[in-house]
Amino acid sequence: MLAATAGTAVTGSAFAAGRTGRAPRGGGDLAPLDPAALRAATADLSHPRATAAHLRVADTGAAGGAGGSGTSWYGTSGVADLTTGRKVGRHDRFRIGSITKVFVATVVLQLAHEGRVHLHAPVQRYLPGLLPDTYAPVRITHLLTHTSGLPSESGPDVPDLSTPEATDAHRHDRWTPERLLATVTREPRTKFRPGSAQEYRGMNYVLLALLIRELTGRSHGAEIHRRVTRPLGLTEVTSPGHDPRVHGPHVRGYLKMADGRLKDFTEYDQSYSWGEGELISTGDDLDRFLAALFAGRLLPPHLLRLMHTLPPKEVRMLDGSPARYGAGLQTATVNGVELWGKTGEQYGYASAAFSTVDGRRRFVLAYNPVGASAAGQPTMTQRVAEVVTRRRA
Repeated sequence: MLAATAGTAVTGSAFAAGRTGRAPRGGGDLAPLDPAALRAATADLSHPRATAAHLRVADTGAAGGAGGSGTSWYGTSGVADLTTGRKVGRHDRFRIGSITKVFVATVVLQLAHEGRVHLHAPVQRYLPGLLPDTYAPVRITHLLTHTSGLPSESGPDVPDLSTPEATDAHRHDRWTPERLLATVTREPRTKFRPGSAQEYRGMNYVLLALLIRELTGRSHGAEIHRRVTRPLGLTEVTSPGHDPRVHGPHVRGYLKMADGRLKDFTEYDQSYSWGEGELISTGDDLDRFLAALFAGRLLPPHLLRLMHTLPPKEVRMLDGSPARYGAGLQTATVNGVELWGKTGEQYGYASAAFSTVDGRRRFVLAYNPVGASAAGQPTMTQRVAEVVTRRRA
């Protein structure tokens, strides 16, 4: 996502909890859900400042994701529309940002299962001419795990998004994936040897979406619908294309301008995050997707394990911290419990969808921060995760 180059809101910022070492992979010793604590975690709309939040938590009562007699909790705070004062509804839609990457990764892994792409082959084999000939081979696995080393965006096409006002001026810019990719291919070499380090980059998933189109003859959005959302009955997951609106009942997003006023940023051309951050959903549909994915309904076990597998220990983030991204998913350990899922941000929107590996305990959080910077935005996700992962005394 190009906004990352300007230090503004970025799709898929790091979950604040990070990775603190190997933890129990299941959720068998989790405490029962605490409604009062969950309500308190989402009621604070000052840290970060936000206009709304809604949270869905599920405990299936047994391993396996969708089974069991378990319990669930749903709650909201704030308002969906500052003008009308309408409260947030359970079926309200929102922009899910980088959770889009989980859908894209699922489709790529399905294509690998069908033998239509080899994960250890270079993407240059399937998309010749898109990357400079001087680049080292970038494997499909490098793109999936953010270990490609693709250079940072540069050149005259990269918009100035350094202020809310500048961002507002670019809300209706239209991008093609080829134009997006051109902003990272001006350098003659990759930033680091592919596979040797990890750096979260949306451009990896722009390439993966192009790969899906090349292999299937259809857009990644069409393949997500055909392979994932339609079979699972996820009617609220949509790909907007160049349509800047969110249709149907939805939570509106706002951005704080330099003079302190909140400007409605709900309408925004999402082509700048093509393939890596543009989908729209509801919390219920995201939870159903997460449950089906972790229950093995979308991928065979060996490919699902890739999503839950980090690169080798010597591969670290550029700041020296441990790697935290598998193939499409990110991990965090909270209260000694290992979670896997994804965060996402768009202007006016932030979200998180995480589960224990056994699928027993899941949460989907959507909230609406008004700051342009992603700094501090994971705070609410952290609060929720600490409550969701409380262990039995």
